[in-house]
Amino acid sequence: MPKEIPIPDVQSLVLTLRGKRVLLDSDLARLYGVPTKQLNQQVRRNAAKFPDDFVFQLNHAEAVSVMRSRSQNATLKRGQNIKYRPYVFTDYGAIQVANVLNSDAATAMSIYVVRSFMQMREELLTSAAILKKLAEIDKTLIEHDSALRAIWHKLQPLLQPPPEPPKRRIGFLP
Repeated sequence: MPKEIPIPDVQSLVLTLRGKRVLLDSDLARLYGVPTKQLNQQVRRNAAKFPDDFVFQLNHAEAVSVMRSRSQNATLKRGQNIKYRPYVFTDYGAIQVANVLNSDAATAMSIYVVRSFMQMREELLTSAAILKKLAEIDKTLIEHDSALRAIWHKLQPLLQPPPEPPKRRIGFLP
């Protein structure tokens, strides 16, 4: 049994690229306990099992930005230039990799990877539900605000003091 990695550690490796939550091939290989080269080799050998929505290769600009965001320094050290553009795997691709690697370590770790993706999806759905509820509350408040404003405008004339009656003239009135 491989060393268990808690779900929050797996979640910290997840990136959002091209609108999808993905894991880098090097991170996935480290989680599954295999060299990155072996993981990519198995993916190439089983290319039919990996459609475009499971795995895709980063372009050069994306690879550079990912490497910079993961580096403490803004520039790469000598020998750390990007020789091969990395592959990234969606949650379905990560499961499929565990199937093609066919090792106990990969199978055990795939459970953690899947759970972390599921937890992130649930958090996203929860936040979407909260945003929807806030929008409904905002709409209600706007309606109430306009109704209160109309009531205020109708009450405003009633709040004015009545005009003073004309003073009676002193003396004999015809």
